[in-house]
Amino acid sequence: MNAHLEQLSPRPLWRHFRTLCNTPRPSGHEAALVAILERWADGLGLAHDRDAFGNLRICKPATPGAESAPGVILQGHLDMVAQANAEHPHDFTRDPIETRVGDDGWLHARDTTLGADNGLGVAAALAILEDETLEHGPLEALFTLEEESSMGGALNLAEGWLEGSLLLNLDSEDRGQVYIGCAGGADVIVEAQLPTAPLVDHEIALRLSLTGLSGGHSGIDINKGRGNANRLLVRVLRALEPYGARLVDYRGGTLRNALPREAFATLVLPGDEQATASERVAVLQAELRAELAEVDEGLTLTLLPLDVRPSEALTEQASQQLVRALHVAPCGVERMSVAVPGVVETSNNLGVIRLEDGGFHLCALVRSLHDSATQDLADRFRALFELVGARTRVENAYPGWTPDPGSPLLARFRRLHQKRLGSDPEVKVIHAGLECGILGGKYPQLDMISFGPLIRGAHSPDERVELDSVAEFWELLRALIEDLARGETP
Repeated sequence: MNAHLEQLSPRPLWRHFRTLCNTPRPSGHEAALVAILERWADGLGLAHDRDAFGNLRICKPATPGAESAPGVILQGHLDMVAQANAEHPHDFTRDPIETRVGDDGWLHARDTTLGADNGLGVAAALAILEDETLEHGPLEALFTLEEESSMGGALNLAEGWLEGSLLLNLDSEDRGQVYIGCAGGADVIVEAQLPTAPLVDHEIALRLSLTGLSGGHSGIDINKGRGNANRLLVRVLRALEPYGARLVDYRGGTLRNALPREAFATLVLPGDEQATASERVAVLQAELRAELAEVDEGLTLTLLPLDVRPSEALTEQASQQLVRALHVAPCGVERMSVAVPGVVETSNNLGVIRLEDGGFHLCALVRSLHDSATQDLADRFRALFELVGARTRVENAYPGWTPDPGSPLLARFRRLHQKRLGSDPEVKVIHAGLECGILGGKYPQLDMISFGPLIRGAHSPDERVELDSVAEFWELLRALIEDLARGETP
């Protein structure tokens, strides 16, 4: 599948990306891909090993004459976000990603995430390793696991394992930019067992659905005004409280690091309130569409009767307490940075919400450029949901990457960018969880930058990559490695 990818330029990079598209690799299911890459490395005679967590390293010695050049680590993550449109049946553990080249000069996937994040960075590193025309110092390619789900690979990376002093993170998504800092983050998990009560004779069951949102990356896209399906459906549930609505179940969002595009709830209310509640939902749909005009114009809100009547729902008090807690829970941009204008400093994504048989589960992702602010926002969740008797814990916390504007590696990249492209790259800090912060904590001697091709819609089925930017990214990467091998003063 995806044979057309090998006709794109640069061919070595796209050939490897085809392998990644054809090999299912959602977070936690990277083993098959690791095995393929190990066999590939064996075929080229390249040394490789894994740490205890399973992160993969492939090494290539320097070309003759460049043995004394600084060691360069090419770093990316093997897993991808698994998101598909609701009407598209796709098993990310079994099915390949089907790609298509659009008339717009971008590569897309058919109704799923593309996996350009971070498949193109991985493919570029592999193409570098097999390039026999490239002059380079000692090379290590570090491929981490479970970045999208938990940062698990980076958090559990072996210490004292990597040998290089320069790290090129290939997981950025903007053309003409180089990143030198990123937000840290943590998962906030809230769980509770809430009381239920049987339905009474006059209650009827209804299905409330909110669909049609754009979704996107919960860090990069958090400030773009897009709707969060969980935030919006809870708002609707709050508006239905006066009609005696009680929650039966709830399902919204699929990943804590993706903006939820859809959310669904089953509720019961007195039968004589159905018509009025439906009218209220129609008004809310118009209001939400007006608020999200030119951002999420596909929003659809429906309230439809169910044929099967559930036996129980949350008690009225429990339902109201839960909806009210979710209604006031932090969501979206909390604070913009003063030190780095235009960059989000602190945010939260209400990523995944589930309610079934009274069991409630919430997974939110808090991000901040300040680790102390991450901890504080997580504590606000704890304080809020303790009021409704829920248990809260914080998992998978990872530090931010503190910018170093005086980085020699950055100076070299800027000079090279100016020389080859005629422009100085924008030096940026990103409100997303690059692995650099974690890697820098384990290997403080590393000088690091992050750059990549132009990717849009990451973490959603709208994910796409601009083809021209991939060629530009490839040429910059090759030129930088050769420049570092030659050792000229930046």
